[in-house]
Amino acid sequence: ATDPPPVRPQTKSFWRIYVERNKMGTFGIVLLVLILLLAFIGPFFVEGENRTNIEKIYGSPSREAPLGYDHSGRDIWYQIVHGGRSLLLVSALAALLATFVGVALGALMALLGGWIDSSLQMLAQVIITIPAIILLGVLAAFVRLDNPFLLAVLLAITSWPGLSLAVRSQVLSLKEREYVEAARMLDLGMSHIMFREVLPNRMSYILINFVFAMSGAVYGQVALYFLGLVSMSGVNWGIMIQEAFRRGAVFNTDSMMGLIAPIFMIVMLIWALTLVARSLEDIFNPRLREL
Repeated sequence: ATDPPPVRPQTKSFWRIYVERNKMGTFGIVLLVLILLLAFIGPFFVEGENRTNIEKIYGSPSREAPLGYDHSGRDIWYQIVHGGRSLLLVSALAALLATFVGVALGALMALLGGWIDSSLQMLAQVIITIPAIILLGVLAAFVRLDNPFLLAVLLAITSWPGLSLAVRSQVLSLKEREYVEAARMLDLGMSHIMFREVLPNRMSYILINFVFAMSGAVYGQVALYFLGLVSMSGVNWGIMIQEAFRRGAVFNTDSMMGLIAPIFMIVMLIWALTLVARSLEDIFNPRLREL
């Protein structure tokens, strides 16, 4: 007699499904981790002060400066290593604020209804109608963006409407379910219904939108830096692009690395976030997921 075939488990761990079903998603996770390590751990290994040195302007790559020097004689590799932290922190904070506001307002619109629903829907639709870059430019003209938190709030203002309308439509369908009706009949309160009954069923969707919101915040930051609407000092990939373009890097092959390096890092970051978001959607969607 032969041994019976092994019983296939009905469920798999999240990471096992992620790795098996999403090769590109796994690559996105690895790429994102590498960028995070470069931005947050790299500065401890690339220390010192990257001062202006006119003798090294547009200097060639060397052991000291693997990417060469920019228009001010500063090490480009040093700026790449130290320039990602602020961009990532502001993007994550903006995505967190936009997700929180979008989810909270979307759930309130669906659960409360009435004039609150109509007013918030109108506000969200007006913000969606205006192109994000134009709205950011107008808001930045009235606010001095010299604080990371203020910059994150400005980016979040343009990001919450789409998520709020999507959450509203989903909560409208969820609030008719039996368990929500039971919680309402037991008079458990609006906060219990929202945070214990409704939103936990949408956490996968919220997580995916958080990743997309972070990508949008990166684009928004780069656009504001490029247009010169942010007055914060320091090293930043967006500032590198703005300074290189202002110095004519497009027309000068010697300064091209100062423009290509930060653009490459931003493209890799957006690519990694997109791969992760698409893979999470593939895993959490029961129609796509194979157990």
